[in-house]
Amino acid sequence: MNTVPKDPRYPIGRYTATQFSGAQKTEWLNDIKQLPGVLEYAIQNLDENQLNTPYREGGWTVKQLVHHVADSHINAYVRFKLGLTENNPTIKTYDEGAWANLPDTNALPINVSLTLLHALHLRWFALLDHMKDEDFLKTVFHPERKTELTLWNLLGTYAWHGKHHVAHITTLRDNMNWQ
Repeated sequence: MNTVPKDPRYPIGRYTATQFSGAQKTEWLNDIKQLPGVLEYAIQNLDENQLNTPYREGGWTVKQLVHHVADSHINAYVRFKLGLTENNPTIKTYDEGAWANLPDTNALPINVSLTLLHALHLRWFALLDHMKDEDFLKTVFHPERKTELTLWNLLGTYAWHGKHHVAHITTLRDNMNWQ
């Protein structure tokens, strides 16, 4: 039997847009709420050498991944706030690769980003949990994609995003037999 190897860039697969449902909303809200703890558990007991190991050839290190999730989710939180308070605002994009190579990523320990994520996700979950279902139909404009995105689509994207990067770390741990 011939099996196609998993793409190491997408260990849980690519994000697939999903129609609104109460059950899906509950799952994604839980993903947002739980991510900081899940990420913290994924990196537990890794030493400095392991934290500086790329999750795949040519990929970011574990340390860069943790700082990236914080950077990305800060932007996500702002995008939600804009989408809730403005009419189809144009969101700001950023160069993720350039951000991952800035001095703070290399100089600061990952516990700084983990602490930030715990506080950020507490605020973000409180915002999301109090949104009405119709609020998820509000849109933001993505200038690179030249398209409107609903807050529902953003919620799914960022719920997936956290699990996606946790899977990079857990897959690396499994592949390297790190306990």
